[in-house]
Amino acid sequence: MRVALGQINPCLGDIAGNLNKMRSVYTVSAKLGADILIFPEMCVCGYPPEDLLLKKHFLLDNRSAVEQLAAEYTKMTVITGLAEVESERTFNSLAILQDGRVSKVYHKIILPNYGVFDEQRYFQPGTQPAVIQIDGLNLVLSICEDLWQLDRLDEFLKEISRKDVIINISASPFHVGKIGQRQQILGRCAKHFNCAVAYCNLVGGQDELVFDGRSMFIDPQGAVIGRAKAFAEDLIVADITLTEGDELQIKNVKPAEPYTPGPTEPIDEVYDALVLGTTDYVTKNGFEKVIIGLSGGIDSSLVAAIAVDALGAQNVVGITMPSKFNSPDTIGDAEKLADNLGIAFLSVPIRRVLDKFNETLAAVQDWDEVGIAYENLQARIRGTILMSLSNQFGYLVLTTGNKSETAVGYSTLYGDTAGGFAVIKDVPKTMVYQLAGFINHKSGREIIPVSVIKRPPSAELKANQADSDSLPDYSLLDEILKGYIELDKSARQLTDAGLPRDIVKRVIRMVDRNEYKRRQSPPGIKITPKAFGKDRRMPITNRYTTR
Repeated sequence: MRVALGQINPCLGDIAGNLNKMRSVYTVSAKLGADILIFPEMCVCGYPPEDLLLKKHFLLDNRSAVEQLAAEYTKMTVITGLAEVESERTFNSLAILQDGRVSKVYHKIILPNYGVFDEQRYFQPGTQPAVIQIDGLNLVLSICEDLWQLDRLDEFLKEISRKDVIINISASPFHVGKIGQRQQILGRCAKHFNCAVAYCNLVGGQDELVFDGRSMFIDPQGAVIGRAKAFAEDLIVADITLTEGDELQIKNVKPAEPYTPGPTEPIDEVYDALVLGTTDYVTKNGFEKVIIGLSGGIDSSLVAAIAVDALGAQNVVGITMPSKFNSPDTIGDAEKLADNLGIAFLSVPIRRVLDKFNETLAAVQDWDEVGIAYENLQARIRGTILMSLSNQFGYLVLTTGNKSETAVGYSTLYGDTAGGFAVIKDVPKTMVYQLAGFINHKSGREIIPVSVIKRPPSAELKANQADSDSLPDYSLLDEILKGYIELDKSARQLTDAGLPRDIVKRVIRMVDRNEYKRRQSPPGIKITPKAFGKDRRMPITNRYTTR
């Protein structure tokens, strides 16, 4: 039996466009002699559809599209994911298309309801297993999370005596370390049932989420026999056979196109995820060009480099907006970065605008130009300029705040948070430096000026300002933030682990008090196990304090 895994990048809601992608993959699979073609979870409509699932006509359109495909697909068995409604109940479903019709439908049994997943809000769990036979092999059908809870799956499949191949269609989003976890789970399943696993995962960006693909074949010993590309569409085929001695073999694994090795290090993975997430958010939302405020600092430099890899230099515009507090060094580095990237570069000084604002506000008693309000006024002027250019030319504004700053509120509401997409919103500051070094190493030349990487970070909103005036050292800050945000540790647990009590308490207060800023900030790409947004939903009005 020749199995093809069609790893595609659907656009959520573009059912007609997604069907055309599937048709193209079907044509190539037929030429490769596939007996069965497997597509990812809910690829007909895209994932996650969220409250589109509350619209009955959306669900009916899903089913209608699958029946349309079934009428066209007559040369092989096709398995695809969809959302559908049956007897007023909504399911995350897998449809088997054979002989010009939908021959069988399987409903996902385990509905994840943690982190970014809300499936119990929308779906009912399935109650019946599904098996098909091809070339004498028993193929057991499953959807994503079904394989992650082996005890429940074992009980669910106990009446099925022969499990030669478990097919799993998936929409498993990326975060650092996820591929190792995923392979462990799939390998454990294969060994437990002494079967092969054919796993087909979604690829592409959808709002905050990035799906990394890496569909794969697993043999009964739990070993990965073949794996599709990371962060790119791909088609991979393999022959699965049963020998005369009832030994299951996977052989002749090959991609439809020449294989390109995927990322091998976490920093490579993160960079690829940020590039793909940016590409898809910008293009799927109908934008062609982006604009970025270039401060001459490391965060805006990183975002600009990612944008160029995602969209091409011709579609990225950098703008520097210096005030009297910006040094010649940072102004020069912003221009140097733009030259290195080959992007359009604008300079719009804000000194006169700032003076005029200050003069106007001076009519209000007790207004002064020595406090934080005056500092933030500069950021808000820059935000207004960026959004005005966005409005005039149709550019999408990319904001440049990292996770460390976002966590503690080291940002200006309606200033540097103004924009459409926050590329590095989930990237800790320490990782920002790693990514900057990675870009220069990968390019074999200085893309991000070394002076930018080595200079102590500063918002440059007043004379002689440094981030360290307001924040702990970033290595310490990121360690505290990881413990508090990603691992849900209490202040006591963090201090018991040796972190300084006064700094822990201060950082936690900053995180808790700035939820209102995060709630009003643009979405950004998830790359850690717990990102702000869908992953972490804290109340804004909240007096609970951890001990």
